[in-house]
Amino acid sequence: MNKLDRTLQSIEPIDRSLEPAARAHLDQLTKPPKSLGRLEDLAALYCLITGTPKPKLGRKKIFTFAGDHGVAEEGVSAYPKEVTPQMVRNMLAGGAAVNVLARHAGAELCVIDIGVADPLPDAPGLIRRKIKSGTDNIAIGPAMSLEETTQAIEIGIDLARSAAEEGVTLIGTGEMGIANTTPSSALFAALLPCPVEDITGRGTGIDDAGLIKKVEVIKRALKINQDKLTDPLNTLAALGGLEIAGICGLCLGAALARVPVVVDGFISSAGALAACRLCSPVKDYLFFSHLSEEAGHSTFFRLFKVEPILDLKMRLGEGTGAALAMTIIEAAVKIYNEMATFASAGVSDK
Repeated sequence: MNKLDRTLQSIEPIDRSLEPAARAHLDQLTKPPKSLGRLEDLAALYCLITGTPKPKLGRKKIFTFAGDHGVAEEGVSAYPKEVTPQMVRNMLAGGAAVNVLARHAGAELCVIDIGVADPLPDAPGLIRRKIKSGTDNIAIGPAMSLEETTQAIEIGIDLARSAAEEGVTLIGTGEMGIANTTPSSALFAALLPCPVEDITGRGTGIDDAGLIKKVEVIKRALKINQDKLTDPLNTLAALGGLEIAGICGLCLGAALARVPVVVDGFISSAGALAACRLCSPVKDYLFFSHLSEEAGHSTFFRLFKVEPILDLKMRLGEGTGAALAMTIIEAAVKIYNEMATFASAGVSDK
């Protein structure tokens, strides 16, 4: 039995028997019941995920997986694939949006080369886990072999496990990879499922003609790989990306370790969906950070029946939404831990 199979067998559902105690504590705080709205829901879920009515906050880490995509050859992105290694270097130098927001959130940013089509020599700080130099073109065949997909998922599992051992109590997902909204849309179409037109957007900013081409490419990928879309793992291998599989593994490994995961945007949601299709209890370990402006993300939230924390009209990826949402989740837990109760403050309850 490989690491992935052992992980899938070992993940347990969250313990919902803790919820009455967590909710009772929230109701005893010096405020009208439920007056802090979703902050109370976030705090309660944090308690359930971590398995205690007395939650603790520790370190925060965002894992940004980078990988290239063979489907970029089909002209589905407004930017060339050379941007992937360029942006990786920008992140390592501290100049990307995710760097700024991670610093703001007090989170450590880890950048992982899991499949960039550039050797990235002399890149200090890069976590090197390259499986191959980008996926194959999903418009003409499968993106990855089953072995490559499993390897990418297990890299994510290992990173989550190590983070938990280091005292990380909140994990964020992120990604970088030109053309990666195309495999993400293909995965959503297959795994939700939903029509390609409902889930496909403009990505990096393609025009109307580009969007028509992108929809056609995704439909071709689904048709060509149809015989491989038999289960979630084979579907991920056929249609996905190495960074998407890494995010899938990060969600699985964090659920095993009972560490909450803050899912970033559109592409990260595809990795999270794959994890949930592989192991349904994983869904309860996830906070979805924000509603992306990428057309189709709202389709995902509607069909998957989850609600984002933020809606700031963002569509950058990288882990930017996860960094911002971490601050909201942390605030919710601090409210839970630090607010006075009616009894301790000597305030009359209703």
